Amino acid sequence: MKLTFTRWGNGPTRALFLHGFTGSARSFDHLEPLLGDLLSAACVELPGHGHTPAASWHETVDAIGELLPERSVLIGYSQGARLALAVAAKFPERVERLVLESCAAGFRRRHDRMLRRRSDEALAETIHAHGVEAFVSHWERMPLFDGLRALPAVEQQALRTRRGSHTAQGLAGALRLLGQGAQPDLWPALQALRVPTLLMTGTADAKYTRLARQMAAELPMAWRVSFSGVGHAPHLECPAAYAAELRSFLAPRWLAEPEGLAP
Repeated sequence: MKLTFTRWGNGPTRALFLHGFTGSARSFDHLEPLLGDLLSAACVELPGHGHTPAASWHETVDAIGELLPERSVLIGYSQGARLALAVAAKFPERVERLVLESCAAGFRRRHDRMLRRRSDEALAETIHAHGVEAFVSHWERMPLFDGLRALPAVEQQALRTRRGSHTAQGLAGALRLLGQGAQPDLWPALQALRVPTLLMTGTADAKYTRLARQMAAELPMAWRVSFSGVGHAPHLECPAAYAAELRSFLAPRWLAEPEGLAP
């Protein structure tokens, strides 16, 4: 399976961005003025979105891994963050640093995963029955996205346009195959993941901030930041602060190999 992507930036640091559910390869375009001098970014269109057919969790993880032939920064949001974590766990040698925004490492109990799978299936059936426009209206009203309703009208419209550009079949497939019900339990992989990792959340998103705190306690090389008054999508709700934290995480020289030392 081949994944398509867009590019922006001409900076020295290679980065691969993975969007969230209902997002697109254009979900991070607004960050180019803030990060284009630092990053040479590729932004993936995940399966079930745009013209990319839905694919299984493991197929998607392998396809993303193939886009990382050399060590790169891997950056994901929500569904994309969960996939990024799985890619880093499977291909740690290809990931230089990992940035996880509003990430969940999966359900520890199979029973909870089964309940979520049923919930995802019911939502997928709703998409099939009522169409993308009705689903997007429902999705945007979820409390998880309260912070996005404070965005300027033009930004909200751009977000709605991206969400509405998908097909019902694609979004339903993304829920069934890449939703949290399909995601394996990644908690056991955290302690062995020796990749510098930045966990980003908003304080108004209590659930994912709690999960980030728990993940930081398991990861050997983790940093965590929570943006005050921000919800589930810091990269959209406070892009300047998000970009500043990303720069700070990528810049420390003490994480780089010391110059002048023999291998």
